[in-house]
Amino acid sequence: MAVPTMESGEDAFRKIFKFYKRRNPPPDFSHVVDFSKGVPSDKIVPHTLDPAAVSDVEAARVGLQPVRDWRAFGLQGYPDGADRQTDRWSKRQIGFILISNPFLLGSQPFWVRQCLKSYPQKPNVCNLDMHMSPSETQDIWGKSVHSLSYASSAKREPKTPLDRLRWVTLGYHYNWDTKTYSANNHSPFPSDLHSLSCQITAACGFLGFNAEAGILNYYRSDSSLGIHVDESELDHSRPLLSFSFGQSAIFLLGGTRRKDPVTAMYMHSGDVMVMSGQSRLLYHAVPRIVPAPKGHRALETEGCSLASSLQDSTVVEPVSMEDWAVCSRYIQSCRVNVTVRQVLGPGQSFPGTSSSHSRTDAVHTVGYHDRAADGESRKRKSSSSCDSVDTTGT
Repeated sequence: MAVPTMESGEDAFRKIFKFYKRRNPPPDFSHVVDFSKGVPSDKIVPHTLDPAAVSDVEAARVGLQPVRDWRAFGLQGYPDGADRQTDRWSKRQIGFILISNPFLLGSQPFWVRQCLKSYPQKPNVCNLDMHMSPSETQDIWGKSVHSLSYASSAKREPKTPLDRLRWVTLGYHYNWDTKTYSANNHSPFPSDLHSLSCQITAACGFLGFNAEAGILNYYRSDSSLGIHVDESELDHSRPLLSFSFGQSAIFLLGGTRRKDPVTAMYMHSGDVMVMSGQSRLLYHAVPRIVPAPKGHRALETEGCSLASSLQDSTVVEPVSMEDWAVCSRYIQSCRVNVTVRQVLGPGQSFPGTSSSHSRTDAVHTVGYHDRAADGESRKRKSSSSCDSVDTTGT
C-alpha cells in the first residue's frame, strides 16, 4: 500500500503519522528516505561541511571519523545550511542536516553506555523521580544490571529501573508541570557530551555552540513521539542536535503548517540530525521504532573494542565486556535518542534578569512553548508503564 493521501477533515501530518504507526496491517516503508545508502535522489541532496573547523585529532577524541569522511545530506525542499546558487555559506544558512553515522567503529558503545549508565545518575532528573524515592533512583544501572545481564527467551514485562526509564534531562532541567526552564533547576552539563556536540556543530558551521540542556528519550519497540514543534529556546539560530543509538526509527518532518507535505525518513544508530533556523520550527514526530533494514549493520554486532586510534582518547573510553553485555541486550529492542540544545544565545539572559545574569547565572524561568499535536497535553507522562515517549526531542 502506498503512502495515503490527505483526507477531508484530517490534517496531512496526522494521517501520515497514523499510517506509519499502525501495526495491522503493517505500513509500506518503500517511500521512507534512507540516508545510509548515500545515493543522491529526488529527495536526498549532498551537504557540504567544513573539514577545517575540526581537526582529525579533535574528532577522534570524541569517537568521530575525520570530518572529510562524514556523509552529510539535506532534503530537497528544505533549507540545509548552504545556498549554492548565491554562495551564502558565510552567512550560515540554516536548516536541516542529516549526518549518516560519523562515528568511528567501536565508539558508539561508549555513548550507549553513557546514556544507560552515567547520564541517568543524580543530580540529573528522570521520569522515575516522579514516583520513586531518591534512594531507589540513585543507582538505576546498579539496580538493573544483574537482571539485564542474563538473556531470556521469554518476553518479560519491564521490571528493572532501567526497563522503566523513559526520559532523563541534563543541564537546564525542563519542568513538565510549569513548562519552564529555570536556572534554579540546573546541574552541570556532561563535559563529554558537550565536547561531542561542539565538534558536530563546528563542522556544520556553528562555532561557539554551548550545550546547556539535554533530553534523553528511551524508546521501547512500541514507543512513539507525538507531532510537535520545538520553539522554546530564546535563540533559534542555535542548532538543535539529535543523536540516535540502538534500533532505527521512522522520523517524520513536515512544514510550518499541519497540512504541509510530510517526508518520512530513517534514523539509524549513529545518525546525527542538526535542526536550526527554519527547521527548528517545523512539525516533526517519530511514529515508530523499527529494526535496521536488511543489510544495515546492527550496533549490537559492533562489539565494544575501540579502534586503536581511540586508546589514548581523553573523552571516549573502552567499554568493559560486562557493561557491553547489558547495553547490547538493551539496544536489541530499544532506541536511545539524545537531543542537545543551547537555551540562551550569546549575551542573552532569562526574562526579567539583567544581562549580567545570563546563562547559568540567571535566576528566573523561561517558558517552554513547544506546540503539541492532536490537542495532547504537554504535561509529561510520569507513569513507568507508558507505551509512548511524549517528549520534546526527536
